[in-house]
Amino acid sequence: MTAAVLQMSCAYRGLLAVRDRALWLLPGVVIPGVRAFSVRPEPPLEGNPYYGKYQEKIQQLRRSKPEVFDARMEKRSEVKRQPLGYTTQADFVRSMEEKSKNLRSQLQRKTPGLTKEKTLSGVLNIEMVKDKTADEIAELWKQYFSKRDTVYAVIPGPSFDVLQHRAKTCPSFLYALPRREGYEFFMGQWSGTELHFTTLINIQTIGETAPSQLVLHHYCELQEEKGIVLMKTDIDTTFLNVTEAQCLANQVQLFYGTSNAEIFKLVETFNHNPGNFKYMSVIAQLEQSGIGAELRS
Repeated sequence: MTAAVLQMSCAYRGLLAVRDRALWLLPGVVIPGVRAFSVRPEPPLEGNPYYGKYQEKIQQLRRSKPEVFDARMEKRSEVKRQPLGYTTQADFVRSMEEKSKNLRSQLQRKTPGLTKEKTLSGVLNIEMVKDKTADEIAELWKQYFSKRDTVYAVIPGPSFDVLQHRAKTCPSFLYALPRREGYEFFMGQWSGTELHFTTLINIQTIGETAPSQLVLHHYCELQEEKGIVLMKTDIDTTFLNVTEAQCLANQVQLFYGTSNAEIFKLVETFNHNPGNFKYMSVIAQLEQSGIGAELRS
């Protein structure tokens, strides 16, 4: 089985993704909890397919109580002018932030099922690479994981310092995974050097015991001496394939590793001012970046 290796040309240099080409052709993949959003111009009242059914009552209300009719039409126009999700998103984000705090506590109390090697020695023989350069270690990391269907990276130390600093002040964020129609939302939650992804539908239905579908493990044992941090993932393949996991990993760079203060402000708003957070802004940044565009094909 041949794997394709991708190199991202952005600030998060060294991010490598292994994709099994067969994953692009898997038929019948069932995606649980997908919530599709679409924006279409609403037709006039008479264009509503149910207008004929209620036409007589509407006309009677218009004649007998014109002030009530006008008030209802104004309310209808007001709702149309509001951004998608406006009426409930503040309560929604507050609820998600509260649940993410519970999830954070749970991650600190026990090891989730997907979490495996806690240290680099569980993956790599550190003694054997002591005399190797950072580039040589990166090549070994690449060779090892290029034979596996997974997502991995070699991250420059300073770039990882930025991620960690921001993760400490903003440990959670809402990510959007593109689907053929709409998006599926994931909550990303940092726990130390691990980043756990859980589908939003799982958090809404299960709560703090929601399992992780994807975990990004960052190993810092070589950062001081070699100037690199090694990353590997554990993927629950019953929920995500490698291409989807790659999309979520790329978004970590997009939102946490960015040098654009306006983009990171979305993360800060989600964590510290959730009432002003607009999840459509996440989708807008994702579409502008082009990340995950292949998931729509």
